[in-house]
Amino acid sequence: MSLLPELRYPSVTELVSSARALAAHRPGLCSLRQVGASRAGRPLNLLSVGHAERSVLVVAGAHANEPTGGSTLLSLAERVQRDRQLRVDASWHFLLCADPDGASLHVTPAPRTLFDYHLGFFRPAGPEQPEWSPSVLPPDRLPPETRALTGVIDELRPYLQVSLHGTDLGGSWVQLTKDIPGLAEPFAKSAAELHIPVETGASDAAGWPASGPGVHVMPAPGTDAAYPSMPDDARHSTWYHAHRYGGLTAVVEVPMWASDLVDDPAPHPAPAAAMRRLALRLRQDALQVESVLAEALPRLPGPDGPLLRAAKWALELVPGLAGDWVRTPPADTTMAYLSSVDAFGRRLPLRAAAMLLRVLQETDDRAAPHLERLVASWSEDFAEHFRARWVPLEHQIEHQSRTVMAAARHARGGAGRPEARTRGGR
Repeated sequence: MSLLPELRYPSVTELVSSARALAAHRPGLCSLRQVGASRAGRPLNLLSVGHAERSVLVVAGAHANEPTGGSTLLSLAERVQRDRQLRVDASWHFLLCADPDGASLHVTPAPRTLFDYHLGFFRPAGPEQPEWSPSVLPPDRLPPETRALTGVIDELRPYLQVSLHGTDLGGSWVQLTKDIPGLAEPFAKSAAELHIPVETGASDAAGWPASGPGVHVMPAPGTDAAYPSMPDDARHSTWYHAHRYGGLTAVVEVPMWASDLVDDPAPHPAPAAAMRRLALRLRQDALQVESVLAEALPRLPGPDGPLLRAAKWALELVPGLAGDWVRTPPADTTMAYLSSVDAFGRRLPLRAAAMLLRVLQETDDRAAPHLERLVASWSEDFAEHFRARWVPLEHQIEHQSRTVMAAARHARGGAGRPEARTRGGR
């Protein structure tokens, strides 16, 4: 595929500049302030619009490789500034980028292909991700970005926190820490109007109840995880910090490239056998990357930087995850779910290979050309198998924005009601 996005994703510097201009235009209504600093000393900035007692907190940039959120955040801030009724219902607060250090390392603002995207790819190891670190680290070792985020939640006590996420290839879905009745309908309508598939069997939400297609509600603490080997647990992330104030979190995912395969509700003819095949390919792909790493590692200078730490961390997940896919019954038996797992299985070693490639290129290592060919081949196969099509950036932004507005509207009346019916077919 070779479609060029019509727009590009803004850098953190551009986000801050736009937020500063917005605050300067309406100084009595908007304010921009620093609420913390990253490990490298980069500022974490919060834009606030309105003065209502109840609050909505919108977080962008939690994952460096998911750039749509920054664009959506600016669009939402401008919309709230223009619409007085939105400001009557709640004050709106926008954390411009939760991980500015990570954002400085992900360098594909306008990818033409999945290969372009992966040539500049970066996603930190789990313990270094602001939202996820509480699920894998003790409280005294949390990074400053995490402490800043939880401090903002403590200050604002939002009835709704929205975390803007995205996926490279697939569909759109929502993850909720508590159900928001009524959200599923406007979410589905928006996706249909903008020709974005709904990821009805998202592997990230495997085994979770659903209040509608693509709207997944996190299970209660103590519920067995679909993938027991995974070290992080969403129920220990910063998403749950709003619960101590009666709030909840909605995680809104939107794809850069769409695939209709993740929106197929038909039953898979042999789901268990398919999971075994996917587990085998996952192991084989990871072994190829591990072989390059083992051969090149003695030549690499130490200590490990963030790219190499992240590549190693991704590879360390593979044995346990592949074992989960073989040992446990499929959490879902639809074509959509198996396609989502297929994408996950391709994505993990590809990301590790892409980050390792950047390390090897920086040192002009002799293994780099071979690994570059592998990343190119896997990226092309990924796009071809899933019949990937670019989602125009304005559609990514509009769908994510509509979903945030619908979540804020429906959460006001009864946020946090825990009941959620399970989607048929599970």
